[in-house]
Amino acid sequence: MTRILSALAWPYANGPRHIGHVAGFGVPADVFSRYMRMAGHDVLMVSGTDEHGTPILVAADAAGVSAKELADTNNRLIVEDLAALGLSYDLFTRTTTGNHYAVVQQMFRTVRDNGYMVEQVTKGAVSPSTGRTLPDRYIEGTCPICGAPDARGDQCDTCGNQLDPTDLINPRSRINGEIPEFVETSHYFLDLPALAEALGAWLDEREASGSWRPNVIRFSKHILEEIRPRAMTRDIDWGIPVPGWEDQPTKRLYVWFDAVIGYLSASIEWARRSGDPDAWRHWWNDPDALSYYFMGKDNIVFHSQIWPAELLAQNGEGAKGGEPGTYGRLNLPTEVVSSEFLTMEGKKFSSSRGVVIYVRDVLSRYQTDALRYFISAAGPETQDADFTWAEFVRRTNGELVAGWGNLVNRTASMIAKSFGEIPEPGELQEIDTALLEQIRSGFGHVGDLIARHRQRAALAEAMRLVGEANTYVTRTEPFRLKAPEERERLATVLHTLAQVATDLNTILSPFLPHSANDVDRVLGGNGDVSPLPRVEEVTDLDDPDRGSYAVITGDYRHGDGGYPMWRSRPVTPGTPVAKPKPVFTKLDEAIVDEELARLTSAGE
Repeated sequence: MTRILSALAWPYANGPRHIGHVAGFGVPADVFSRYMRMAGHDVLMVSGTDEHGTPILVAADAAGVSAKELADTNNRLIVEDLAALGLSYDLFTRTTTGNHYAVVQQMFRTVRDNGYMVEQVTKGAVSPSTGRTLPDRYIEGTCPICGAPDARGDQCDTCGNQLDPTDLINPRSRINGEIPEFVETSHYFLDLPALAEALGAWLDEREASGSWRPNVIRFSKHILEEIRPRAMTRDIDWGIPVPGWEDQPTKRLYVWFDAVIGYLSASIEWARRSGDPDAWRHWWNDPDALSYYFMGKDNIVFHSQIWPAELLAQNGEGAKGGEPGTYGRLNLPTEVVSSEFLTMEGKKFSSSRGVVIYVRDVLSRYQTDALRYFISAAGPETQDADFTWAEFVRRTNGELVAGWGNLVNRTASMIAKSFGEIPEPGELQEIDTALLEQIRSGFGHVGDLIARHRQRAALAEAMRLVGEANTYVTRTEPFRLKAPEERERLATVLHTLAQVATDLNTILSPFLPHSANDVDRVLGGNGDVSPLPRVEEVTDLDDPDRGSYAVITGDYRHGDGGYPMWRSRPVTPGTPVAKPKPVFTKLDEAIVDEELARLTSAGE
């Protein structure tokens, strides 16, 4: 058994999440985590809503509410959406908890005391019309390095170089287009140059492992070439107070400093709520534990440079030395699993332009696993991918319904009609044993692909096996075995199909957890193949006055008594099987035009 930390990017609480977000961090991480649990590993899957920073203030102003009220509203929306999607978090929390504040401030103190936080006078961007500080990402201009016209104040996505707002040519505010004013201000900077050698050695080690996606390791090593100190505090009154600057209430820790520490603070909160406050250390202090960070490619820099640098600084492993803080020596990421971008009908997702479909809108009209299937089969794993309604309908009808759903439905229908229960098999023929062996080998092939984050290939292999099973039905023609002397052969074929469908359901369950339970019930089971998350209302551990909030959690031990479950489970002759109802819903092709019309009207 290996302990595995699944660390999912923290959704920003300025609004509900669209399907592009969950295609990058949500579904891929959940498929991986579910498989790893079923394979017998001890998985801790954590995240939460990221609730600080200027964009929250901007959105709150636009809505006429306070930043906390906006964060509270969107936290609950996001919790409900991600739980409905079936994401199996051990804890999904938020960054406005007393626990998170305490962990972040302790990390800051340790990094500062080890010498890696340096106070400097710099120029900060201010909105002339509001007097409010503008975050780096809310300033756009021409990149001074490659000339791209839409570089941000922290990074140019075209050439990948890190920037400061003052570097931009013709800078402008993304909020209202005005030219920002730059004023002198003091801030703490993370001394990245003092950590560059250690960062480089760590990335070399990760590259040598061969496990990282090539685009991620290339980008990560490229940003080391122009490394420089990065500001870790901001002039803002919404966020975590800076230790030592308590007399300056308008100085707060940079949202990206506190957000990445959320992986640690969420693990600590989970442990505290579990009744074993030190349980988190198994995933963070044990050098044999593994950690995987899931996100979209726009977050690579923070997870392959800033967060590892903070960890190295906390551990005292940079050029200035130092000692690990209260939390001991913390593990650096084993792998940063970054997906590319998902577009929609050929356009970049944009809420303001109406090019968007929110998770809850999809789930209100279509089956959850239809969306999970599309993301797993056609998502932006190693290159940008496009979501189209036509392709969504095609894959749902042609693969889920006509392939997997058809196999389950006709298997159960024939068993119900001919026996009413899973029959006792007679002597197996070569065609039976060949199929059973193929399906059993699928556990190894599919599992290996999921473990290496090749989920599109894993699902394709699983569906290939579904095709083999449907071919078996065509070749054996059990529906023609009606004579009394053929009954034993019929029983053998239907028993084989029951076994094959059960095994394929296990193999597909990380991708399709909701329907896996439905399929299990169709085949006479209890419907407990895939444990699902639940939403709980909790009170802040450190400050009850903060009020209650919703978290996602769950008990993901499996129904057959626990781990492992990634294996073939022999079906039991005599198990009752009733006439089934279809597990998957066939979609009317007219919905393509309906959804495109809805998209068009939203953008007007």
